[in-house]
Amino acid sequence: QVRLVESGGGSVQAGGSLRLSCAASVYISGDYCMAWFRQAPGKEREGVANIRSDGSMSYADSVKDRFTISKDNAKNTLYLQMNSLKPEDTAMYYCAAAGGYGPCGTWYAAAFAIWGQGTQVTVSS
Repeated sequence: QVRLVESGGGSVQAGGSLRLSCAASVYISGDYCMAWFRQAPGKEREGVANIRSDGSMSYADSVKDRFTISKDNAKNTLYLQMNSLKPEDTAMYYCAAAGGYGPCGTWYAAAFAIWGQGTQVTVSS
């Protein structure tokens, strides 16, 4: 069973940057989708960015041109570089993994079988 562990969250002022990491306990082989989701208090979990094992990436409109998803296969690690942070980016951020490419197209959270514990990002104005 793959385990995902996020790190890198914290508190920053608006306009600042953070880089989140998600370390997988084992190498994930085959076709897969890995994603970053976030959930703010009182709101539904929403997809932020995802990346397929073939390198194809997708972003939510709210973070395009500010966030960059990447992966380091040698380190079994997924990253989310977040720049120009806004107060509305404040949320718990989760990484998730799913077999196949379908979940990367649907952003359907229930399709992701493996989740990390989350890391808090707080952006002050």
